[in-house]
Amino acid sequence: MSGYIYFTDEQKERANSVDLVDFLQRQGEKLLPSGRDKRLARDHSITVRGNSWYDHSSEEGSYAIDLVKRIYNLSFPEAVSLLLGGGRGVEYRQHSKSIEPEQRKPFILPPAHTDMRRVFAYLIKQRCISREVLSEFAREKLLFEDAEYHNAVFVGFDENGIACHAHKKSTATGSSFRINVEGSHPAYSFHYISKNPNHHSLFVFEAPIDLLSYISLHPQNWKNASYVALNGVSEQPVLKLLELYPQLQKVTLCLDNDEAGLKAASRIHKTLKEQGFEAVIYDVSAHKDWNDDLKAVYSQEQTTPTMVMK
Repeated sequence: MSGYIYFTDEQKERANSVDLVDFLQRQGEKLLPSGRDKRLARDHSITVRGNSWYDHSSEEGSYAIDLVKRIYNLSFPEAVSLLLGGGRGVEYRQHSKSIEPEQRKPFILPPAHTDMRRVFAYLIKQRCISREVLSEFAREKLLFEDAEYHNAVFVGFDENGIACHAHKKSTATGSSFRINVEGSHPAYSFHYISKNPNHHSLFVFEAPIDLLSYISLHPQNWKNASYVALNGVSEQPVLKLLELYPQLQKVTLCLDNDEAGLKAASRIHKTLKEQGFEAVIYDVSAHKDWNDDLKAVYSQEQTTPTMVMK
């Protein structure tokens, strides 16, 4: 697109008010549920709601025009033109600012199933996670199976032992469904705090399954450390745990080995340094994430021939 294009203030306002879920889906983008927001499948750090967006990795956000410029590498006139239909007669839904804001629902854990057979079968057989590790988290009430859909539910408790956060992951074969229970407090995501008063290390992951995979790969004295899953890339859970447990003096960032994960790890490290916390190191998976590493080890063990003594 060349030459100067003039847009009226009304046109620019209309472009900036386009409902991003409607727009992105009609561009062929895949969106994932993320609480009350939608997460961009090709960049998990970006969430959208109405006509607004936020990049949790770079801690930036605004409205529709800036997002379209950002993800499609367009100029301002090109982005406005696309949001206005691009001359093709397409009209995208407008986000109405007159709608009353949603009332935040109280956090309620989903009802638990009478057993955990499907969750254990999924996490052990498909994800290769240690049965002993799963049993420990289940005993601590940090993991259970929901009664209605048999999802794995990963629970986060506050400092008073009250459940404030829950993340649901489907156990159905081939399903990518995962979502935080509505009303979850972002600072109290799924975590394990060592009962050893002399422990000092906090390991940080993007997802609960990565956390459990890492422990399965490093089972030696694992209870002498603490662990947290961010359920994304926000640093809030890390900052909250460091505030609540001053014995945590060393942070190991174990986020995904992809662009979004590496960017998020660098940002969290910067945030911790700004707050005077210097003891930060990185542990990066060989594959995309720690569960991929665990499955690779398991696959290698399954295919290694057993020596027969004669």
